Formats: sequence, C-alpha cells, structure tokens
Amino acid sequence: MKKLILSTLLAGSLAFAANAQEFNKWSLEANVGFNKPMAPFTAGFISPTLNLGHADLGVRYMFNEKFGAKLDYGFGSFQELKDTKAFDTKYFRLNLQGVANVGRIMNFESFSSKLGMLFHMGGGIGVVNPELNRFNDFNDKVYTMIFGLTPQIKLSEKVALVGDVSTVLNGRQTITFDGSSAILPSTMANPSTNNGFYGPNATWWTGTLGLNIYLGKQTQHADWFIAANNYATKEELATQINGIKDMLKDSDADGVPDYLDKEPNTPAGARVSPSGATLDSDGDGTPDHLDKCPFQPGAAASNGCPVEVSRDEVDYLRKAINDGYVNVYYAFDSAKPLGYSISSAQYISNFLKRNPGVTVEVKGYADELGEEDYNIKLSESRAKAVYDLIIASGVDASRVTYKGYGEDTSVDKSSADARQMARRASFVVK
Repeated sequence: MKKLILSTLLAGSLAFAANAQEFNKWSLEANVGFNKPMAPFTAGFISPTLNLGHADLGVRYMFNEKFGAKLDYGFGSFQELKDTKAFDTKYFRLNLQGVANVGRIMNFESFSSKLGMLFHMGGGIGVVNPELNRFNDFNDKVYTMIFGLTPQIKLSEKVALVGDVSTVLNGRQTITFDGSSAILPSTMANPSTNNGFYGPNATWWTGTLGLNIYLGKQTQHADWFIAANNYATKEELATQINGIKDMLKDSDADGVPDYLDKEPNTPAGARVSPSGATLDSDGDGTPDHLDKCPFQPGAAASNGCPVEVSRDEVDYLRKAINDGYVNVYYAFDSAKPLGYSISSAQYISNFLKRNPGVTVEVKGYADELGEEDYNIKLSESRAKAVYDLIIASGVDASRVTYKGYGEDTSVDKSSADARQMARRASFVVK
C-alpha cells in the first residue's frame, strides 16, 4: 500500500513541477507568397490562380500553451493573368487576431514533436488602391475579416518554418479589384457589377511560407511546450521525496500512514479499518484484537464471547414455560395484551435469543362467554399479537408459530377471576 501511495504522490509532484515551469510567449512572424483576388471583378479581367506578390509581418503573444493573440500587417499587389486585360492594384491590411494552438489542443505530440498547427481569426482595416484603369490612384478604405491555418515545422527551439493559408473578406469595398468599375448600393445597382456596397462584399486569399522567430530566455516557446516532457531537478525531486516520506510515517505500525490515520495510537496487534480505527466487528464493545469471539457479541467478562447456558438451565426454563407459568393476559373481548403481562413476551424473546436451537408456539385462549366461533377467532388474534411482539424484538420468524385454541373450559366460567385467567396466551417450547 505504501508503494502505491508513494508512486501516486510522486507522479502528482512531478506533474506540478512541470506545470510550474515557464515558457517563452513572444514571437515575430515574417511570410511571403501568393495571393488570389476572387471577387468582385469587371467582366474581362482575370487574375492568376497563384500571383506571387504578398508579404506579411506580425508579432504574437501566447497567454498559455493553447491560446494567444497577434497583430499582423499584410501588403502586396494583385495583377492580371497573362494575355488578359491589365490591372495593377496595391493593397495593405492591419489585423488583430486570436490564435489557437491546434497542435497542443489535438495532442500532435502523440505522433510528432516537430509538427504543429495554428488557427487564427480576427478583424482589422485595409486599403485597396488600383494603379491602372478608371479608378487609378483611388484609395478604397475597407474593413477586413481574416481566418486561416498555419502549419508549423520546428527547426530549433528558437525558429520554426511555417506555411499559411488565409481567407480575407473586405467589407464596404466600393470598387472592383481591377479598378475599372464601381460597386454601388443595391438601390443604384449596375448590372455588370451588382455586388452591393454593404457587408463583406469582396473576397481574396493568400498562401505563404515564412519563419517564426521565438523570443525569450526560456528553453521552449508555448507553441512546443509539453508539460509531460519536463522534469523536476534532482534537488526538487529530493525535497519532494523527503516530504512524501514524512507523510508516509506510520507511528503505530498499523499499516495506515499518519496523514490518513484517524487513530494514530492504535494498540499493537489491533485490527484496523482503512482509516486506521480499531475494529470491533461484532459491536460488543470488545475490540477484535482482544475479542476471542470477534464475530459473536459477548460480554467483556467472557473475553467477548457469548455466555453458554447449561443444559440444566435450559431444561428448567423449558419446563416452567410449558407448565404455564409464563402467560400474557387480556381484558374481556380484547386482543391487546394487558400492560403488566407484556414482560412475559420479552421473557420468551430473551429465552429464544439465548437458546438458538429451540422454537416456540404461542397458544391463544378465550373464556367461555360468547359464541364459540367468535372465541376461536379472538383467541387466534391474541396469539398473533404476542407473536408480533416477539418478532419485533429481533427473533427470526421461522422460530415462532401461533394458533388460537378457542375457549378454555378448564376453569370455572361462573368466576370472574377464573375467566380472567382463561383470557391468555401461553407458550410451548419445542
């Protein structure tokens, strides 16, 4: 048991030590790559699927291993597909975004310690500035919403190679990406460019490659920090083990460490519960280690064992009961035992408990007044009432039976005192 407790506490201490360590939280990001404006366009203007002409720079802060935020600035230009109508549109955007470290959330470390993934999403402002066609040199101010995924490959503790695919939505854009047409409100719609004015009415995406540069004095950045891979120092480990050993001391040598022991001064050799308390299995007041009959209630004077009743005593009591010296009496026409005689039922109960090998029949009687059939039923009710008292005292029902025998004709029915003696329940020990 001690080994199990020691292992559990030690594992918990190591996990706490690992989580207590710090990691770097800041990083710089630089990426270059492709862009693709999707809509809106004037008829006849087409952009290439991969237009080399985008870059972005950013700074990121991680609140913990899984979540952070970043501010980034992206810029570039959109141009035409070869042999199509020419356009050249510059743009930039500035966005504040939330970041989720998908690699830590989804436990990428279970299959690789070098691969990661970030998800980012946020909003900001931007400008679309065509340099050709009708709206050349027009600065179209927009708001932007952006979301994307950033796969990562860890090159070292300070550098990671990253790719990124992001979708950007421009809101309230007023001209097409080619700079040839205006986007008007629906109330002034131009059929050739009926893209509306309000809401995110322009869409484009970027695909880039770049580097994350991690800043800070700690060994790892939050992107790659895995608590389970960190361990306590030898000094920390020694301190923790000594503390655990102190907790596992067992002053009374009962097998239960002091910090769990509700009875730290248990006598030597005593049987104890999981909480260290001395056991008294039969509840007789004598603890098991002193009880010679730990599973049978008994007096302390007999070392916790039940007192044996001699055969002569059993025979004497049996004779007294069977000869009618123990009776329960009733009032006229009543099945409720008279109070002064209820002790007889208790006497029978104690006799049965002390002599587990015997059984008893309760015999009910009535006087000769009244109809015979009625008296049969009354006598049985009287026997049943005593039977219920004995069973309620804790005697097993299989050891007691009852029966009504009707009128007792052995007494003088003209005598009131004799009739009272007839209204009774007697007992037969078997």
